[in-house]
Order: sequence, then structure tokens, then C-alpha cells
Amino acid sequence: MTEGPMMITSVLVANRGEIACRVFRTCRELGIRTVAVHSDADENALHARVADAAVRLPGVTPAETYLRGDLIVKAAMDAGADAVHPGYGFLSENAGFARAVLDAGMVWIGPPPAAIEAMASKTRAKQLMGIEPLGDGEVAEADLPVLVKAAAGGGGRGMRIVRRLADLDAELTAARAEAASAFGDGEVFVEPYVEGGRHVEVQILADTHGTVWALGTRDCSLQRRHQKVIEEAPAPGLPPALLDELHDMAVRAARAVSYVGAGTVEFLVADHPATGPKAHFLEMNTRLQVEHPVTEAVFGIDLVAEQVRVAEGHALEKEPPRARGHAVEARLYAEDPGRDWAPQTGRLHRLAVPGVRLDTGYTDGDHIGVHYDPMIAKVVVHAPTRAEALRRLAGALERAAVHGPVTNRDLLVRSLRHEEFTAGRMDTGFYDRHLPALTAPHADPHAPLAAALADAHAHAHDHARPRSRFGGWRNVPSQPQVKRYAMAGEEHEVHYRHTRQGLTADGVRVVHADARLVVLEVDGVRRKYEVARYGTKVYVNATELTALPRFPEPTDRQEPGSLLAPMPGTVVRVADGLAEGARVEAGQPLLWLEAMKMEHRISAPAAGTLTVLHAVPGQQVEVGTLLAVVQEEIS
Repeated sequence: MTEGPMMITSVLVANRGEIACRVFRTCRELGIRTVAVHSDADENALHARVADAAVRLPGVTPAETYLRGDLIVKAAMDAGADAVHPGYGFLSENAGFARAVLDAGMVWIGPPPAAIEAMASKTRAKQLMGIEPLGDGEVAEADLPVLVKAAAGGGGRGMRIVRRLADLDAELTAARAEAASAFGDGEVFVEPYVEGGRHVEVQILADTHGTVWALGTRDCSLQRRHQKVIEEAPAPGLPPALLDELHDMAVRAARAVSYVGAGTVEFLVADHPATGPKAHFLEMNTRLQVEHPVTEAVFGIDLVAEQVRVAEGHALEKEPPRARGHAVEARLYAEDPGRDWAPQTGRLHRLAVPGVRLDTGYTDGDHIGVHYDPMIAKVVVHAPTRAEALRRLAGALERAAVHGPVTNRDLLVRSLRHEEFTAGRMDTGFYDRHLPALTAPHADPHAPLAAALADAHAHAHDHARPRSRFGGWRNVPSQPQVKRYAMAGEEHEVHYRHTRQGLTADGVRVVHADARLVVLEVDGVRRKYEVARYGTKVYVNATELTALPRFPEPTDRQEPGSLLAPMPGTVVRVADGLAEGARVEAGQPLLWLEAMKMEHRISAPAAGTLTVLHAVPGQQVEVGTLLAVVQEEIS
């Protein structure tokens, strides 16, 4: 009697955060038990809380925890898991880890180790596709610009654009350090950088019976630091002949390594005056991609469920399902795009984006820490047409409640409505061209008044607060109440009055005011303002404000030329030979901070003398920590 496909009963996800939660969701639907692993920093993280079982990995850095394949295999065995799903990032493209899982007698929910080995190194993958990358010493002035890229892993880590030959050695060093920290492999390579190209990829799914599906295209051109921000399926505006070529190349890459499971083949599509759009092979990611939900939405399938079925030995249908409609995904990050994308940390008080698919590793009250990627959630919509999908996603994000650290939410809304993006004319240089306009301060001018009125109502009805013997109003019409708020980098002073008729404000009719909802009428137009407060932070609809004291307290003055830590993180490097008393040039790199798996360079603000150097490698710093002081040279 022929045995049928095996049945997986318990899955350990060798990952954290959003992707672990997303895999667990499908496992629960399939009736499969779930096991999480967590670092000490993630002890109370959502993925550790929602799994049926969780195993601690001692330490906080990826190198101590999520990159320790031996500890993860032991965790799976101890918890009784019979399969391991790697998610994306960390060890997902590590052939040695895949072999260790298989050698331990468990099912690997991913491609064969040999296929990972062939494609996980981007240099070997290019050679397999007949492309030879440049060697470190082979780059000439004529080759510029070039891209330095990590051979292992992805997500933009270990990647640098080099436009001057003099910068190559420094960028190679930085890329190697970042790649080693993120992936445990410091190998990098150099390839030509194509200006003005679109990042287009093809989702593939293959079984053990020889069937390979090419599940359409995705466009992931909107990127910051080579990491995707907005993705969509299908890629808009590609001619049919190019689509056929992309699908054929993706299937050919999969068959070349006897691929099994879900994977993605990535291309750069650039316009050539003589030949039109042309596809350049970039790499094959031998894992599930962050942006897989848009393909799921368009094809009506669950890729994680298909991964499990393929790992169990089930055969795919000969032809994939038909694509329907258009899907768009936006990555909501805890970062400040207007300050060089600086990652942010702190408590996420509230996260609510109604009416959309929300893939996240956080719930209300969770803490966003410094150790891992700053992505809070993926927001996904599906609609009959691209225009409808863009409109739905922009509207959902605009109305979302995101209370906590600074995020890129406003940038996402503006990007989705930008005429270049809505027309499908975007490329990977989109944010290089448009970032200043997309991050220009903008806030509702009546938000401070709404905050003040809600606060006044809350205080008037707070029985725990000391009450005036004169009640909540003052019979002194010439003396209004005053509150001050910081909003969009500026201070705003609000005047309002308590009267027998209720709260009033000059030029504005107060229709309604309570602690959570304020309705104002200005020039005959009535608008609602939902208000939430957490300490001094106030959120009025999508606008964040900070309540300021009535009489500002004096603050410490920083010495001119002070370099303060722009984010919490770890000092990973100080420039060779740098010491107090050294002369530095404007823009000269002085030290590097690592935060949320990315390196951030701190440079001299002006030419002068380094008079103070507090930073030392390995030092943990908080926002505002004094790192160094450069005394400017006065000419």
C-alpha cells in the first residue's frame, strides 16, 4: 500500500515578530500546534505570547539568539515540534541550519539545502544565471555608480551605493560589518548600479512532483535604504512580452536548482531607448518575502498553507489560480523619515487600522525596542483596480490610530497619493527625488484647540484632581485659559474660555467637547476630532502633539558642535585613529551606531577640532547622549 503525504502536527517558527505571528495564524487554521523562540528582549513579545509553547534563547542580540541554529534546533526538539518554518531574515537562507533541522529528524518548511546553497549567495546565483559580478579590485571610474551588496541575506542590510571611487573601500568595510552583524556572514560583492530602474519580482511556488508556479509579478520600487516600503501586485504597466520573459526566467531559476517551496526571483527593470524595458536579474530569495500578502490577495491563496502542504509532500495543481484585481501593501515603520529615517523606540499605546489586513507583531501597550527591525505592521488592501486599491490604503492609513513612537504613516499616505506613483511612473529613486516634499511638516491648525478643549473637559470631570472652589468656569471674560503644545516642530498657544454656556474659542464654534471627542465648526464647516492622551503626548486624529508646561523650565544648553545620539543604540565603531585633539573635515565619518539591525553613521557637522570624544565601541547609548564635540574652525 502506498503511503500518502505525511501530516505535520507541530511547527516551531525560527523567527520573531510579525512573520512569526503570521505563520502561527495559518498553523492555527490548519490545526497545527505552534512553538515560538524568543530572546530576552522578546520575552513578552506578541509572538511569544500567542504561540502554544515558547522557548527562551538567552541574550538579546541576533548573534546570541535568532542566529543560533544549534539553540533553535534544540528548542524545537525540547518542545516536541516535528517541523521548522524559518520565516524571513535571520537563518531563513542558511543551508547549514536547514540541514541541521533535517538531520534532527524534523521537516524543513523550505527549499532543499542544496537549493539554498546555490541561490543564497548572490554571487553564486548570478553565476548560475550566467552573470559575473565585479571583484573588489576590478571597479574602475567607468563602472560607477556601483552597488556594494551582502552576498547573504537581504532587507537592505549590507548594501551601499558608491558614486566615487575614493569611497569604495570605506563602503566595503561598512557593508561587511553590517552584513556580518545581520546575517553572520560578512561576504559582499559589487555590481553595476542601474539608475532609474524599477524593482520587480516574481513569486514562485514549486512542489516535489516537478510543478513550478509563477504567481505573477510584484513592484517594490518604493524603497528607503534599499529596503522596501510600499509593494503591489501585479507590477503595473509592464508589456506582455516582458511579463512572459520575467515568468520564464523565474521558472528557469527555480528548475536550475530543483527548487521546492515558496521563493522569489528579483529583477531590476530599466528602460532602454533602443529596446524598451529590459529585465536585469538581481537575486533569488529562497524563502517567503515580507510582501507575500499582496500575491496572496491577488491569487486568493495562503502561501504559508501552501508551504506546509508542499513540505508534507502534496502536489500542486498543474496550473496556478487566476489573478484577480490589485493589491497594495505598506510597511508601517517606527522611524522618522524626516530625520534620515532614524528608528524610534517606545511604547505603542494603540494600533488600529480598521477594514484592512493588518499583519503585525505588536498589540496595544507593547514596547518597540532597539534590538530589531523597526517595522510595526504591514497594511494590505485588495480591490478590483489599482486606483481603488491605492485610494483604500491611503484612506485607511490616514484614519488609523497609531499612538506611540514617531512613524512613517504620513509619508505612506502622501506616497500613495503622489501623482508619480498613482501614474505608475515610480522607480527606486522615488524617495531621493521627493523625500523633502513628502516629509514637509503639515498638521491640522485646529488640532491644538481640540486637544486643549478635550483636556479641559477631562480635568473638569476628574474627581481625583484638586477642584477650585469657584467651579470649572471663571467670570472673567478678559482672561482666557491658555495651553501650549508642540506640533510639527513648532510651538502653538491656545486660548479658550469657560463660560456659563460652556467652552468657547475665538473664531470657532465649539459644537461638542468631551475628553475623547471634540466637534468644531469653522466657517460653517463642522469637523470631528478624536482625542487620546498618554502623559504629555496627545493624539488628535492623525496629528501628534506634546503638551508643554505653562511656564517652560530652563533647559541645559549643549556646547556648540555637540554630536548627540539621534536614536538609542550601540556604538559599533569609531573611526581609525580618531582621538581628542584631531582635526576633522565637514562630513567626515567619526563613528557608527547600530540600531534596529542597521548601521547609522555620525559625521562631523563642520571642519574643526574634535575636542570631546565620549563614544567607545560597545557602549549602549540613549537618545540625546553626548557622543563627541567638534569645535568649528572659524575662518
